[in-house]
Amino acid sequence: MFDPREKIALFIDGANLYAASKSLGFDIDYRKLLKAFQKRGYLLRAYYYTALIEDQEYSSIRPLIDWLDYNGYKVITKPAKEFTDSMGRRKVKGNMDIELAIDAMEQSETVDHLVLFSGDGDFTTLVEALQRRGRKVSVVSTMATQPPMIADDLRRQSDHFIDLMTLKAEIGRDPSERGMPRAPEPATSSEDDH
Repeated sequence: MFDPREKIALFIDGANLYAASKSLGFDIDYRKLLKAFQKRGYLLRAYYYTALIEDQEYSSIRPLIDWLDYNGYKVITKPAKEFTDSMGRRKVKGNMDIELAIDAMEQSETVDHLVLFSGDGDFTTLVEALQRRGRKVSVVSTMATQPPMIADDLRRQSDHFIDLMTLKAEIGRDPSERGMPRAPEPATSSEDDH
């Protein structure tokens, strides 16, 4: 699946990865995640995408963002949009799909293998475009939940599907560990993403 000579880049949809790991009952140790993929090839870049609620004095995700930024990740954020739905409920929406897609297309000029951490079916077209450029694309999400958190089209289009559950022992955070901020719940993208 991975060739040690490959240049690898990770593209992490923060809200999607958080939801998948939470549904599987574990937290991601982002230091271990980097090490896991450094073992698989030459890890050139690791991107983490999330929307932030800007008007809050303190965002619970800020410590994680700062930690990632100082520890080998390129963090891409934008303000989340707050709105009230037709039932009068306060909702937050922050979709980072375009930013991730543009970065992936730009990196495809130098990277051999792109690893997408998302189950969002909207990325199927991106995976097709990267493959047309001769790039290998692995998708990390899960089928171990009911319903599965990966769109069937995305799973079928990828060169390799990696179930997040199979990475739990390698990248899961030991509950007894302190020292790294726990991943708080990021702003979610639209509910129909997968």
